[in-house]
Amino acid sequence: MTQPINLLGLTQTQLAEALATHGLPAFRAKQLFSWMYCHGARDFEQMTNLAKPVRQILAQHYTLARPDIAQHQQSVDGTQKWLLKLADGNLIEMVHIPEEDRGTLCISSQVGCTLTCRFCHTGTQKLVRNLTAAEIVGQVMLARDALGEWPSTKDERMLSNIVLMGMGEPLYNYENVAEALRLIMDGHGIAISKRKITLSTSGVVPMIARCGAELGVNLAISLHATNNELRSAIIPLNKKYPLEELLQACRTYPGLSNARRITFEYVMLKGVNDSDADARALVKLLSGIHAKVNLIPFNAWPGAPFECSTDERIETFSDIVNRAGYASPVRTPRGRDILAACGQLKSASLRPTAAQRAEIERVLREKEAVAQVL
Repeated sequence: MTQPINLLGLTQTQLAEALATHGLPAFRAKQLFSWMYCHGARDFEQMTNLAKPVRQILAQHYTLARPDIAQHQQSVDGTQKWLLKLADGNLIEMVHIPEEDRGTLCISSQVGCTLTCRFCHTGTQKLVRNLTAAEIVGQVMLARDALGEWPSTKDERMLSNIVLMGMGEPLYNYENVAEALRLIMDGHGIAISKRKITLSTSGVVPMIARCGAELGVNLAISLHATNNELRSAIIPLNKKYPLEELLQACRTYPGLSNARRITFEYVMLKGVNDSDADARALVKLLSGIHAKVNLIPFNAWPGAPFECSTDERIETFSDIVNRAGYASPVRTPRGRDILAACGQLKSASLRPTAAQRAEIERVLREKEAVAQVL
C-alpha cells in the first residue's frame, strides 16, 4: 500500500491537478484550499461541504500532516518555543513572541544553517537540508493551532506578524521560502499581509532584488559590523558578498521608501563592535538608505565566544545613531531562559571551533592596536 501524499504546501492550482487524477472537478480544490489554509482543518471529515465519497477518496490517498511537536517550552515573559520533529526525524525550532499590539512568530527555513556566523548558536550547527514549502507553512499552521486562531479571518490575532529569523538562511532556500510565503500571504488562506512579514538575511546579495520584486516582504539585514574585516570574521558570508555590494543591493531594494524601511540588525558585542567610532561608522554606512537599526543585546548560549555590551554602552551607541536620524531601538531580549532569544535557536549542542575563536581574537587585537594609534 502506497503512503498517503501530504497536501500541505500545495497551491490551489496544484490541489486541482491532484484532484483531477481522481476525476474530481476544479471547484473542489477551492473548497479544499479554504479548509486547509483558512480554517486549519487537520482531518478531511471536518470538510462538511465536501460529499462523503469525496472525503473518502481524499482520506485514502492524502494527508494534512504538520510537523510533530517534540517539545514545548514557555518563558517567564510569555514567549513560547517549539522543537518540531519533521517526517524524516530532523528537528527545527520556532518561537512565538507576544506583545501588547501584536504577536510575532519566528520561523525556520533550514535544518541547521548554511552559514557559520560566530555570534549565533544556530551557526554552530551544520546545514542538514532545506525545509520544504510544506514544512515552512506547517510551522505557521501549528502556531495557529496552538493559539486557537482559526479561521484566519479572526480579528485581533495573537499571531499577526512573521519573521524568517529562525534556523537557516532563507535566501539560500529561496524557491521553497517563496512558495510558502505566497501561501501565507494568500487572502483566501492564511492571509497574513506582506507588510507583516519580514525576511532576514545575512546578505545573499544576488537574491535580494528578486525577493523584493517577487514577494515584496520587509527586508532585514543581519549587519553586525561596519567594516569588511570584522564582518568577515564574524559573518564569513561577507567574504563572498562584501559590505559595498550588500549596501548597494539595499539602496535599490524594490518598494523602499521613508514609510517602508530596511531594518539593519546589529548585535551588541562587548569590545568588538560597540564603540562610539563603530556607531559613527554605522551612520556613515547607512547614508542614503531608508533604514532603521535594531540594536540587539547579545544573547549568550553555551560556549559562546562573546559577551554582551553593557547597558550604558548600548545606550550611548543608540544615542549616536538616533541623533543622526536613524531610529535605533534596543530590542528587549525575550525568552532567554528557554534559549528562545535572537541567535539562540539550535536543535543540537555544539561549540565553536578553536580556529573560529582564534580568528575573532586576531581581529580584535588588530582593532585594539588601531584604536591606540588613533
